[in-house]
Amino acid sequence: MQVCVNGARGATDGAVVPLTPEAMADAVAQAVAAGATDVHVHPKTPCGRDTLSPRVLAETLGAIRDRVPRPVPVGVTTGAWAEPDPGARLDRVRSWTVLPDHASVNWHEPGAEAIAAALIGRGVGVEAGIWSGTDAAARFARSPLAPRVLRVLAEVTDTCAETAEASARSLLADLGTAHGRPVLLHGEDGGAWPVLRLAGRLDLPSRIGLEDTLRLPDGRPARSNAELVTRGLEEWNRARCGPCGASRHAGR
Repeated sequence: MQVCVNGARGATDGAVVPLTPEAMADAVAQAVAAGATDVHVHPKTPCGRDTLSPRVLAETLGAIRDRVPRPVPVGVTTGAWAEPDPGARLDRVRSWTVLPDHASVNWHEPGAEAIAAALIGRGVGVEAGIWSGTDAAARFARSPLAPRVLRVLAEVTDTCAETAEASARSLLADLGTAHGRPVLLHGEDGGAWPVLRLAGRLDLPSRIGLEDTLRLPDGRPARSNAELVTRGLEEWNRARCGPCGASRHAGR
């Protein structure tokens, strides 16, 4: 189970969302203690905006790695909202002095393949973000880099609880074999829990955290990423096991 501790959320989303390197490190340490085995964070400027700054990235990764055992992989975003110009975004990635274990690259964004190639060239794993409702799956299917990515993030952008599962199944169908790469399936907001349960039923890795949802399965506000991870593992294992009602293993 990957924990996504903050995403593009900011201070208006509540005090539980970690925005500083120290707060992210605390959140990651607690989530790993709760069972998360992989980490995705969005480094932030002092005013809370996502950034690809090499200085901020180094501070964030340093704080997290001081608190979390190195075998736990830590990844970051390369989302276009953090740096809209594709050339400038590529320059930022090339300027990183401290490297994450992996970075997500949204395949529908301009310049995605150049970013992915630069990351692979620097020894950073690439999570290919394939968003529903975009042409990312088709682009990925014909990409020469596709067989070289670390995994595919099948990202269901349908936030309706009633339709998110169907959207997820359609996205997985569009991905097909995904060039043989592992697929991590997740949703967001209203679709986060239905898609996580589907991932359990399909025995696919998933993720949960304050990036994807601010609420627990029963609708109550989540108090922390660790609480979401705990509930996420329970929901994933229960869905995987089906009607037997007992968890088969600790999670993903």
